[in-house]
Amino acid sequence: IVPLIFLLFLIPGVVFGAVTGKFKKSKDMIDAMTKSMQGMSYYIVMAFFCALFVYAFGQSNIGALLALKGAAALQALAFPGGVTIVGIIFLAAFVNLFVGSASAKWAFMAPVFVPMLYLLGISPEAAQMAYRIGDSVSNVLTPLMPYFALVVAFMQRYDRRAGVGTLMATMLPYSLTLLLCWSALLGVWIVFDWPLGPGATIALP
Repeated sequence: IVPLIFLLFLIPGVVFGAVTGKFKKSKDMIDAMTKSMQGMSYYIVMAFFCALFVYAFGQSNIGALLALKGAAALQALAFPGGVTIVGIIFLAAFVNLFVGSASAKWAFMAPVFVPMLYLLGISPEAAQMAYRIGDSVSNVLTPLMPYFALVVAFMQRYDRRAGVGTLMATMLPYSLTLLLCWSALLGVWIVFDWPLGPGATIALP
């Protein structure tokens, strides 16, 4: 698919440059590509160091340890079902700061959360919904997200002084707002016992 995307942008770009007179010789096209890649230089340098950090952090297994310890603590508190679901949301949002992969987090959190909620009469679909809410709100706050450096690079197109701290500070209010609003929205679903989808109830039949 990469060659197809390349051609999809290359052909219209070359035609446009030729028609408008911007490309008079082949060197003009190379110069335009070089100028475009200059904006990606910050991303390439940052991605290199981010990749080293993500690899080292992944090898440490700190994220998995935090998730398992947090899940065990939540289980030991033995809260009612609705409170436990909210706890899962906030725990998933916190662990998301340390583990970027959604499937990896679900792989080591689901074996704890799904049976725990099942014993409280809550369906596996509701457990995954709580996890998805927590997983989605804090992605943009962590440098461990694979696309974090790319977001910073795009942000610098509009503010050359922007950096990692600028992005995190800018997005923090949005993340907290989404976390609270989506948690409240799921709370409404729980109170009225509305289905999450076809055949997917919150409470077990």
